[in-house]
Amino acid sequence: MSDHAATVREYDLFTPEAIANPDGFLHRVRAESPLSWLPQLDAYLLTRYADINAALRDRRMDSANMARVLQRLTPAEQEELAPVRRSIEMWMGHTVPADHVRFQQLLKRYFTPAMVDRLRPRVREFTNELLDAVAPKGRMDVVSDLAYPLPANVIAELLGMPVTDREQLQAWSRDILPVFGSDDVAQLRQAQRSMLEMHDYLRVIAAERRRTPGEDVLSAFMAAEAAGLVTEDEAVANCVLLLFAGHETTANLIANGLVLLFENPDQLARLRADPDLTPLAVEEMLRCDGPAGVIGRVTTEPVELAGHTVPAGRHVYLALMAANRDPEVFADPDVFDISRARSRVLSFGMGTYYCLGAALARMETDECLRILLRRFPGLRPAYRTPDWMPTVPIGHRLASLPVTF
Repeated sequence: MSDHAATVREYDLFTPEAIANPDGFLHRVRAESPLSWLPQLDAYLLTRYADINAALRDRRMDSANMARVLQRLTPAEQEELAPVRRSIEMWMGHTVPADHVRFQQLLKRYFTPAMVDRLRPRVREFTNELLDAVAPKGRMDVVSDLAYPLPANVIAELLGMPVTDREQLQAWSRDILPVFGSDDVAQLRQAQRSMLEMHDYLRVIAAERRRTPGEDVLSAFMAAEAAGLVTEDEAVANCVLLLFAGHETTANLIANGLVLLFENPDQLARLRADPDLTPLAVEEMLRCDGPAGVIGRVTTEPVELAGHTVPAGRHVYLALMAANRDPEVFADPDVFDISRARSRVLSFGMGTYYCLGAALARMETDECLRILLRRFPGLRPAYRTPDWMPTVPIGHRLASLPVTF
């Protein structure tokens, strides 16, 4: 801990307290040491809204490449997993900033609010189809029956993938999850196998789009390849990222949001009575339990964070989940209030790396919850406690969410 002032406290994110109650733990850290040190992760942690907002916009803080996890493996394991690393290094948000901007420029027209609005009817159709399938049973697992397949179908359609292959795409996407922080070599091997299978699958569709272009993202990538703006490898790698990021985050937002409604029956009753509150409810879900709890950055030169100088080359975790509950910014931060005035939640980041799919995730969650609550007025939880799985470095996601209706 040689390069930080003695006033930066050390914390352990793997204590029972931190795992059982991440929000309470982060409240304590934010009050005691807004910049803190995580010895097990060899990284700093920022917890205040103002500091995280500034860090997100600071060009001296680069996106922390997922390949960092792979650097902790043995040389033999690293060599074996070189293909997955090469692919990750082409991902938007994990490349050098100039490449990130190049991909964003190419793709942003697919994610504008106007384009997203054009997808609303399809999102309604997909939601109704998924609910039709479970309606006769009177019960479902929200995670596997609705929250996962809905955004997977939407993003697959955006990318131009056949309807018949969507189950396979979901399976690949689940296999890829360990790349986002696991150091379990067996899981990473499976992630690599699935990623390479998906690359082969996408190359076939890419060849078709070269011959007969459509309105989808892969067609845009192939046009950009013809113009010398991207390579096929970059196009294929970024389609994998879009498929994964486009459905994993939205799935978590839908499922986590429903838990918040079940835990706050007064708010659920308000939403049922006034569905027009749904956009505000989605903002409050993003604030209280958004899909990206913590994101990583790396300093490219010395940066002052929360009053301390952090040297170049240091890993810094930004606890978005702590920023979104900062009492300096949000009154009664632990209260879930679906009529809370709209505020600048940091759940999708800010600045250069602001989430491309933010408008799409909001719209899908909005439409999904409206239809779900309208069609199943008797919807209620069929669990005693939510089936949370801890995520690295801190936070959680739902493994399942059984409900009856």
